[in-house]
Amino acid sequence: MAESKTYLSVPFAQKDEAKALGAKWDAIKKKWYVPADKDLGLFARWQAADLEAAPTTQKSRASSPKTGSSVKNGATGVFTYPADKNFVAYSGDEPPWD
Repeated sequence: MAESKTYLSVPFAQKDEAKALGAKWDAIKKKWYVPADKDLGLFARWQAADLEAAPTTQKSRASSPKTGSSVKNGATGVFTYPADKNFVAYSGDEPPWD
């Protein structure tokens, strides 16, 4: 049977505390987790919020540095134009310089 892992949302500033309680680091997923043999109750404060699922708030967007201008697109949300007028988007199929 595979070992059960409960993943946590541990802020970087609290990583040493989580580690001291027995949390382990998953280098592939880049997340802390609780091994099956540990008491989940010790890690309750890091279980409540999943950072990947949490939507970005307006406050955190406002505090981020400006990289380009944004426009509201009704169908898809916000589109950000690059700050550099010579920017070429790379789709992954072909390099833009060929």
